[in-house]
Amino acid sequence: MAAHRSGPLKQQNKAHKGGRHRGRGSAQRDGKGRLALKTLSKKVRKELSKVDQRHRASQLRKQKKEAVLAEKRQLGCKDGPPHQVLVVPLHDRISLPEAFRLLQNKDTGTVHLNEWGSTHSFMLLCPRLKHRWFFTSARPGDLHTVLDMAKVADTILFLLDPLEGWDSTGDYCLSCLFAQGLPTYALAVQGVSGLPPRKQIDGRRKLTKTVEKRFPDDKLLLLDTQQEADMLLRQLANQKQRHLAFRDRRAYLFAHAADFLPSEENNLVGTLKISGYVRGQALNVNSLLHIIGQGDFQMKQIDAPMDPFPLNPRVIKSQKDPSMAMEICTPDAVADMEEDLKVLMKADPDKQESLQTEVIPDPMEGEQTWPTEEELSEANDFLKKSPRLVKKVPKGTSSYQAEWILDEDGSGGEDESDDMEHEDFIEEESQDEGSEKEEEEEYETMTVGESVRDDLYDENVNDEAEEKMLEKYKQERLQEMFPDEVDTPRDVAARIVGWYVTLHVSKVPVSVYEYFKRGAPLIAFSLLPHEQKMSVLNMVVSRHSGHTEPVKAKEELIFHCGFRRFRASPLFSQHTAADKHKFQRFLTADVALVVTVYGPITFPPASVLLFKQNSNGMHSLIATGYLLSVDPDRMVIKRVVLSGHPFKIFTKMAVVRYMFFNREDVLWFKPVELRTKWGRRGHIKEPLGTHGHMKCSFDGKLKSQDTVLMNLYKRVFPKWTYDPYVPEPVPWMKKEISLAVPEMDME
Repeated sequence: MAAHRSGPLKQQNKAHKGGRHRGRGSAQRDGKGRLALKTLSKKVRKELSKVDQRHRASQLRKQKKEAVLAEKRQLGCKDGPPHQVLVVPLHDRISLPEAFRLLQNKDTGTVHLNEWGSTHSFMLLCPRLKHRWFFTSARPGDLHTVLDMAKVADTILFLLDPLEGWDSTGDYCLSCLFAQGLPTYALAVQGVSGLPPRKQIDGRRKLTKTVEKRFPDDKLLLLDTQQEADMLLRQLANQKQRHLAFRDRRAYLFAHAADFLPSEENNLVGTLKISGYVRGQALNVNSLLHIIGQGDFQMKQIDAPMDPFPLNPRVIKSQKDPSMAMEICTPDAVADMEEDLKVLMKADPDKQESLQTEVIPDPMEGEQTWPTEEELSEANDFLKKSPRLVKKVPKGTSSYQAEWILDEDGSGGEDESDDMEHEDFIEEESQDEGSEKEEEEEYETMTVGESVRDDLYDENVNDEAEEKMLEKYKQERLQEMFPDEVDTPRDVAARIVGWYVTLHVSKVPVSVYEYFKRGAPLIAFSLLPHEQKMSVLNMVVSRHSGHTEPVKAKEELIFHCGFRRFRASPLFSQHTAADKHKFQRFLTADVALVVTVYGPITFPPASVLLFKQNSNGMHSLIATGYLLSVDPDRMVIKRVVLSGHPFKIFTKMAVVRYMFFNREDVLWFKPVELRTKWGRRGHIKEPLGTHGHMKCSFDGKLKSQDTVLMNLYKRVFPKWTYDPYVPEPVPWMKKEISLAVPEMDME
């Protein structure tokens, strides 16, 4: 009996693997370096033990704590700028002189008063606390002063009323400051001690509920006695600083002193000297400077005078009389030491930023045109004046080939004048030597042009350009040998952030200096590259709840964008993720819209405030938001809807009238799709008659009460109405109710 044999389809089972289990090492050896997909796509994280994790977290906490402490110690110390505090009373019952009297305690430190115009300020030097403050003030009704001073203040001290907290003017001021961005702030209540004891507890409870609406987690401090003022100063010195992104990326300066030197040509324009402490980033003399409300300017040089308010005054002996000594702690003493003025930097014309704001069209960027008759005649005259050479070349040689043939001595030929002088000698020599006649028959003479003569070559060489190119080659070679290495100058410090400096700003109108003398703050910001050039700004804004009047597109509005303010006529469009955005005729109150204007480039992030100037001169806040982008390619599309009515209705055909009123318009808009309010789609078949009737085809039968619509689109642009000069607003008071009927857009 034959044995059974399995067929080719028999199941093959895996063989049993005996011995110990294969570990990770053997699996990696068998893989021969191949890694799984997850290992390749994900970053390999080193797993730490619990002890190492706790140690790492402790190190991170320590580093952050040291960074915060270093920032606190630098602000207001002897090597840093003074701690600038802006005092803003939020109620008309607040006594600002009384608050300043408590802060100007002679026992706390040295006080230097400085009064200019309507703004009061003083410098407080406290060696015991190793801190120095610079206190300034601004009334909430003076909108520009409050917003400008808040841009450069390290801390804002709000003074509250013990009963109401703030009035309507203070509430409006807080709305603007919150929209612009608040730095570090503190809340102090003045007048609690003047209330009866029973009303103090009840008033404090009510005030806490009022303050929680704006400041939910902040502590209220008191400012009625000298002891409370000292505690307030300690609180201000130990606060953690909040950062504003638009000023941390730039250098900025608050002017403590200014001087004007008129130019020789015109007394209305000259050099403005601004003295103050540099904050933020390092300041470069070749960059542009923006003075808020005045425009962009160039700097000539930066000086480093002696600090007029040192924390620890030092005694300097006079060189003329060593027995005489004086303390450097007042501006008068510094004026006597102007001979020791140190020049930090001077502007380099080759590296200085230009004030050009718009692109100058280049005619050479267009298509190449045919040369004019003048250019052709100049070329012919040049060819006629160019020197000529006579060469002996083989017969049949072209003029181009003759240019490349050299004589036996290696030269390119002789001049025509030299050839005429030796012509007789060559003929006599050729008659005597009969053997050379056959060779001469195989050659011919040809006159060719020479573009450049050796003796005239140096005339076309620019020695200055050659030196510059050689210097560039040397710098490139040094960069390859020593990448990113620079030498610190011996006579100039490598940084000036926090120094007391004097900026020489060129070509400044005298009105800027007069503006400062009237008591207005003078604040300057350095510009980043290209921020003086014009472009298209796109800002996302939301309508302010306190403004109820309609705002139409292309109306002139006042913009506060970062550190700039200007007037422009914006466009409104939808804020979507699409590549085309629908134009909006009014600023709606329910959704955020994008405002598009022509303006100088400002790199985000930056806060945006929109104001509208009323007929009485006051500025009303209408919207707040932020800068979205600087993008001229963002497309704003305006839609216009044409409507018509069905005149005769068939199964899927209809005659439509009242959309157009002549035959040519029907033929022109024939490719455009039609739609109806009830959802039908269609297109124009042909015009009927000469009065604008047209036969249309739809995807279904129309109803007699339906309306035929046609959507038309076009790209729109904002108006070029940019104006960098904004008039000073009338001080803000209680809002008046307007009974005027707003004009409606009938488009």
